[in-house]
Amino acid sequence: MLDTLTINQLRTFVAVCDEASFSKASRRLMRAQSAISHSIAALEAALGVALFSREGHKPVLTTAGRLLLADARAVIANTEELKNRARSIATTGVSELVVGVDPHFPRGPLVKGLTELKAEAPLLQVKLFSQMSSKSETLVLDGRCTIALVMAASEVLDAGALERRHVCDVPFVTVCAPDHPLSGQAAPVCAVELQRHTQLVITDHHTDRHGLSTCAIGERTWFVADLAAARDFVLAGLGWAHMPLENVAADIANGNLHQLHVGPIGGRHVPMAFEMSSLRGRRYSESEELFLEKLRRPDAGLTAAA
Repeated sequence: MLDTLTINQLRTFVAVCDEASFSKASRRLMRAQSAISHSIAALEAALGVALFSREGHKPVLTTAGRLLLADARAVIANTEELKNRARSIATTGVSELVVGVDPHFPRGPLVKGLTELKAEAPLLQVKLFSQMSSKSETLVLDGRCTIALVMAASEVLDAGALERRHVCDVPFVTVCAPDHPLSGQAAPVCAVELQRHTQLVITDHHTDRHGLSTCAIGERTWFVADLAAARDFVLAGLGWAHMPLENVAADIANGNLHQLHVGPIGGRHVPMAFEMSSLRGRRYSESEELFLEKLRRPDAGLTAAA
């Protein structure tokens, strides 16, 4: 009999409980009182239990009714979530945004963009993978991600299967500790001098050529898992690093880090281009386009694509 149970019957049950009256429930639902009584009777028949005591003028829940009321509310809430999720899918194009993000991309603009995206599409499911550019493109190729935010300088993993769109430019700086030997070098510091000292580089520790960051310029290299680890090691004087300005601006301002002016990569506040990678010829969903729009906004703190 449970196959005959309907969501409207559950809504009627909850309304009668909330109003403590069949007549008030009928007015709330804008249905005849006889229809309310019939709906409750049909629900009781479907469930095989009495929900209300038939004694007195006001509906009084039976023990079974009290136990099932919470379940009824949960079913109604889940139904509303289903409807809202379907509405969100119709609006944003997909039910989820699955994106791989290179860890060099600044956290602030990324968080801001995702926060604004969730505000406009609150039921959109977001799955974020923090992986180096090559690994993110691997996730796109095998279907675990639909798009990947990658460094433009990284080699396209499969140029025949993937294509990229320019997203924005991120200001990068080269830094070391104030007591590091490089801090006393005259500007600009040349590549040969940089290569004499340990460089801290973000990597996902692959052993093949795709596992190494495009930021590495020499052999004296320590590979670390994320920007936070790189910053800690630079602060400790263990090496120098190319870092997004956002991550070290406060350290430079308060003197905890020294900014190096380096020749080979152009000097102060060098921009690093980022691109969005996807399967070639694939059309972006509305939620993906919206995500790109958030990252490209002038107030995101990045240099937007033209």
